[in-house]
Amino acid sequence: MPGDRLYFGWLHSFENIPWHEYYYISDGLTLILDTIAFPGFGAGIPENRGRGVRIEGGLIYMYGIDDEFEQLLWLNSHEFTQEITLNGKPLTRGSDLPQRRLILRIERRGF
Repeated sequence: MPGDRLYFGWLHSFENIPWHEYYYISDGLTLILDTIAFPGFGAGIPENRGRGVRIEGGLIYMYGIDDEFEQLLWLNSHEFTQEITLNGKPLTRGSDLPQRRLILRIERRGF
């Protein structure tokens, strides 16, 4: 539903550090990347994204990114995809999904 919050946690494959992505669902059912968080900089990690940066609990948060996605497409790995939550409630873990290319898309359900 619009306004719901989606969290996508994974391990950065080169640096092998935890990476946190925070999205919200728009009125048009797209995913808006709002915030990313990670413990430090390295290869493939942006130096400046969004409208602000804060450091909290040992993580660097870049917020106000507002990148829009029709869907998330990734190559799932039991080792690197950590967890996906919706509004703070677990949806799945990478180890519960097949190791192949996956698509996460928001769709309205009719009841």
